[in-house]
Amino acid sequence: MTPGGKRVVLVAAVARNGVIGDGPDIPWRIPGEQQRFKELTWGHVLLMGRTTYESIGRPLPGRTTVVLTRDPVWRAEGVFVAHDLDEALALADGLAGDVMVAGGAQVYAAALPVADEQVLSEVHLEPAGDVHYPRFDREAWVEASREPAEGYDVVRWVRRTA
Repeated sequence: MTPGGKRVVLVAAVARNGVIGDGPDIPWRIPGEQQRFKELTWGHVLLMGRTTYESIGRPLPGRTTVVLTRDPVWRAEGVFVAHDLDEALALADGLAGDVMVAGGAQVYAAALPVADEQVLSEVHLEPAGDVHYPRFDREAWVEASREPAEGYDVVRWVRRTA
């Protein structure tokens, strides 16, 4: 959760081998998977790293974008900029919607310890790639739902409470 109590949800498409990207590219095209991402994140804060943002090239409509970057002078029109995760989460507290973390790998890894949920499209492929979703302790999470789709399953993981 954020300091103000908003949910933090990691949203990713992850291949069987943990790959989420090959450089700035997604190594698959699965009909409907990106539409699910849009529906899930619509109306929320989209938190992403600078490289992920630059690979998209613009703020996505219907969402407020917060870009996480170590570069103190980096700016882009139509987005908020934060320089560490705490700053990003504090900034998100003043914006509408929950925090939907959209990558890349470093941002997922940084946000995983404070995440309340993960919504993972588990892609039924093992492509080559150099960007991986962080490993997580499955004992710390409960699989709350699994929805099969063509070429992937949408799995919602909720953090186990003590």
